[in-house]
Amino acid sequence: MADFEQHRARLFAVAYRLLGSAAEAEDAVQDTYLRWHAAVQDEIREPAAWLTKVLTNLCLTRLTSARARRESYVGPWLPEPLLTAYTPADPLELRESVSMAFLLLMERLTPAERAVFVLREAFEYSHREIADVLDLTEANCQQLYHRAKQRVAQDRHRYDADGTEKLRITKNFLVAARSGNMAALEGMLAENVVAWADGGGKRQAARKPIRGRQRAAVYLNWLAGNVDGLEIRVDEVNGEPAILALIHGELSVVINLQIVDGLITDFRAVVNPDKLTHVAQQVTQPT
Repeated sequence: MADFEQHRARLFAVAYRLLGSAAEAEDAVQDTYLRWHAAVQDEIREPAAWLTKVLTNLCLTRLTSARARRESYVGPWLPEPLLTAYTPADPLELRESVSMAFLLLMERLTPAERAVFVLREAFEYSHREIADVLDLTEANCQQLYHRAKQRVAQDRHRYDADGTEKLRITKNFLVAARSGNMAALEGMLAENVVAWADGGGKRQAARKPIRGRQRAAVYLNWLAGNVDGLEIRVDEVNGEPAILALIHGELSVVINLQIVDGLITDFRAVVNPDKLTHVAQQVTQPT
């Protein structure tokens, strides 16, 4: 058990980036542990490599079935948010790979492309190591990586704002929205801003993205409403500042803002209660 536990955090980090779901990542890690427990461990020469291989292939199976489920998903699908404020500091590259923007870009890839890209980009595995994990040739892995990199390159933004600037813009956005200051709110939105809401058919949410500065500003003005027991806080989710709304202590929405050149280009709200369970548990845990 102790041998496995020293790898658990890294295995979860890999699984979450592959699956975009904390709940499914935890399940994949647990399934990996069951296989580890059942294996003849004295015959495993490199536990880290063995565990990564088992976990990655479990995630590939889950990704294949997830694609079928998402075809019938009600409304826009967004990754499950993950509170990262109280986790040990990761290198910048690793934190970027957990952002909502990165996880959404991963949805464009096939399961094999996603596995190669995540292991290479986020965890700096060599093509030889990835080939061993996926039982492919190095040449095949290089082809998959090249194809994946091409697919995401056109939409992969490098943001000018640093963490401090993102936090400032997020707080200013919240003040403008809560005060009902439509002029200030519109001024913070890019002309082609898109507002997304993931309710999964379980909570009331727009089932199609709201596009354009004026339409999005009107839609986002609901934040100004007076709701009994409403508490709003700003915290770090997926490596970036995010807005959390709680009603009578129960988490009801997590809002992520994508900011490019000082303007909000995407507003992503997760209200599906199934996707808030993990963050809700994190929020109530003592820091």
